[in-house]
Amino acid sequence: MKDLKLGLQLGYWGAQPPKNLIGMVQAAEKLGYDSVWTAEAYGSDALTPLAWIGANTSKIRLGTGVCQLSARSPTAMAMAAMAIDHLSNGRMILGLGVSGPQVVEGWYGAPFSKPLARTREYVSIIRQVLAREEPVSNDGPHYPLPYTGEGAWGLGKPLKSITHPLRADLPIFMGAEGPKNVAQTVAIGDGWLPLYYSPYRNEVYADSLKHARPGFEICQGVVVNITDDVEQGLMPVKGMLALYVGGMGAKDRNFHKELISRFGFEAETETIQELYLAGKKQEAMMAVPDELADEISLVGPKERIRDRLQAWRETPVTSLLVSARSEAELGTLAELVLG
Repeated sequence: MKDLKLGLQLGYWGAQPPKNLIGMVQAAEKLGYDSVWTAEAYGSDALTPLAWIGANTSKIRLGTGVCQLSARSPTAMAMAAMAIDHLSNGRMILGLGVSGPQVVEGWYGAPFSKPLARTREYVSIIRQVLAREEPVSNDGPHYPLPYTGEGAWGLGKPLKSITHPLRADLPIFMGAEGPKNVAQTVAIGDGWLPLYYSPYRNEVYADSLKHARPGFEICQGVVVNITDDVEQGLMPVKGMLALYVGGMGAKDRNFHKELISRFGFEAETETIQELYLAGKKQEAMMAVPDELADEISLVGPKERIRDRLQAWRETPVTSLLVSARSEAELGTLAELVLG
């Protein structure tokens, strides 16, 4: 039975920056946490806080979970990753994701079409920048380099990065949900950042992961709630699931709903979405099965959580990414997961 690594998931900011950000990360580093992760949606970006964290730590790995493809061109993304990797002495993990059509088209003003093909091109260009073997070029339709389309002056030429990367093999992880997207992540990435994973339903992703090579990492975010009241402790998880299944996406195209359906809860997801879209958010939350919420989280007294961690150790997951509200909670989580 394998050991699990532990990461600190900071996510993206709310209305204001989180308090004691650096103190929390420094405490996690001292406790043996392997990684820390920042995110972005349509507020704070993922890279600026990560660079600040890197300047105030020495060994914890620095991951973006995730940078949205549409926020930056692939060469701009490669430049930022190289810079943070140099400044942190080789601790950068570049986590990428396509986000969703509401954010991509509503916030970035870009089309969401062909997410798999766009991802392949995006990663290929970043790999070229990092390899620095020849000038970067791409003849694909999504990120043509050099650009020769409408408005071009015709003066562009393939360029090679001025800066030499610290690591040509800087790890690239991807957030992915659909079976084809996960299989592509295995083929072109170094790690996977799932949204939801149940250690009791490994078969859901088994086919997509069958070609994963040695060293491929899977870093799974998991809600931990230490409480004697399991039923009440599951409520925040059920609320999150109701939001994602019911409201994160269009009625006829919601990637999160499709994933939970593949978990075996198709009928339940229909009910959750129907209630949520009707404005009955509390009822939608209560319609989320306790079984589902319990499987994807770690809720209950410490001994129950310790027991349920054994199921995670028997999965392909290599790291659990957790959030914490205090340094004391960081310590408790380290005690439970790292021993």
